[in-house]
Order: sequence, then C-alpha cells, then structure tokens
Amino acid sequence: MKNVLTIALFSLSMVVANAQKPVDGVYEKVTTIEKEIIPYDDIREADVFWSKRVWRIIDSREKMNLIFAYPQLPLAEIIHTAVMNGDLTAYDNTILDADQFLEELPTDKARMIGNSIDTTWLINAITLEDEQVIIENKLEWNKIVKYKIKEDWFFDEETSTFQVRIIGLAPVLETFDENNIFIGDETMYWLYYPDLRPILAKYEAYNPGNNAIRLSWEDIMEARLFSSYIYKEDNVYDRVIQEYATDLDALFESDKIKQKLFEFEHDLWSF
Repeated sequence: MKNVLTIALFSLSMVVANAQKPVDGVYEKVTTIEKEIIPYDDIREADVFWSKRVWRIIDSREKMNLIFAYPQLPLAEIIHTAVMNGDLTAYDNTILDADQFLEELPTDKARMIGNSIDTTWLINAITLEDEQVIIENKLEWNKIVKYKIKEDWFFDEETSTFQVRIIGLAPVLETFDENNIFIGDETMYWLYYPDLRPILAKYEAYNPGNNAIRLSWEDIMEARLFSSYIYKEDNVYDRVIQEYATDLDALFESDKIKQKLFEFEHDLWSF
C-alpha cells in the first residue's frame, strides 16, 4: 500500500510539473533574476583629490550600442515600465537644473510623455462622406534612441584609484510633427542612477556572441560597454558644447575633453 501511495504522489508531482509554464530554452534562467548589486564604496570628501563632472550621450543607432534598442526588450521599456509601476522615481525635466533631481515628476505626467491625440478626416466607406476620426498615438520604444548620462570622474587618495560613477540617466525621445517631419529631441525625465541600479541588475542585455552568458544591464553600465560622446562639461558659463561650437568643431571639442581626462589619469603615474 505504501508503494502505491508513493507512485501516486510521484505521478501527481509530474502532472503539476508538466502543467507549469513552458521554459523557453533547455534550462530556466535564474542567475540574472536573483542577482544583487555590489554596493559602492563610501567616498569621503577629504579623500577626493580631484574631480570633474561631464555629461554624455549614448546613441543607440551606433554599432556598439545596438543592444540598447534590442526589440524584444529595449532598455527604454525597462526604464519606463519601472517608472509607471512606481518602482522608480522620475524627476521633472522641464524645470531649471532638472538633472539635480529637485522635483519629482508625477506618474500621470510621465505616462503622457510620447502619447498624443490627433484628429484627421477620413472618407466613410459606406456614406462616402468625410468624417472626423480621433487617432491615439502611443509611446513607441524605437523613438527613444538616445540616453543622457551625468557622471563624475574623481581620484580617490585612499585607494589611489581614478574612478567614474554615473549619477543620473535620462532617456531622450525623438519628436515629429503631424507630417512625420523630425522636430528635435525631447529629454523625457531624469533618473537617479543609484536608484536605477537594482532594476537594471534584474534584466539581461543581449549578447550576440553567447546566449548562455549574458550580462545584466547594470553590468553593461558599470563596465562601460557602450560608445558615447561628451556634450557638456562643468564650466563657469554652464554651457553645453553646442552653444559655442558646431558641426565638426563640436565633435573635436568633445574629443578634447575626453583626452584631458585620459591625460590627467596618465600624468598621475608619470615619474
């Protein structure tokens, strides 16, 4: 009787197991889901020998950044969904010094970003008369093609290391008029990056070389596995590069700032 009961329980467990949701692959991926972030070391003001703040732009249309627009789960969808669910605080970009995280953006306003309602006239197929039709335009992930990054470079005397930490991140949306003509870029909102890290750590980024080993989005950002260009450094006029240089001159100025950071680190170890 005991053996019969054991077989029955085993059969029932198999039925329950088979009734679970199918696994899309030969194994269930749990490493990234269970991953926790590594906390930053505390930095004392007295240990910071030198620091520099710069702002960068990551363009997902560049070859190295194509994973940012991976259509199955783009980074923009991960971020915006977290904001809509209340798991992440967005800061209003319309106020002065928005990247200083001064004023929170209400969820209902964040939900309206990228959404619009248009009216047009169409011919009714039955009456052959013009009718006014309301069209709802919803946020499209493929129109979020850039990300702004605010970061600090600094030299820590305690560890004798030259480090960089991302302070803030902002998705940038391409905007178009009613004739689908490009108008310009719209910064959706700013996010405090330390709050964003735990969320990015739970999502895999696409790895074109090996599907068995995928880094999380937090790994991508911390290891700086992306291409970017500087559009602003802290300066007495608080100007972006485009305000005093254009076209190739702006690109050269961006490279010049990047080179100064490289030379500073190099000169630290020159004897």
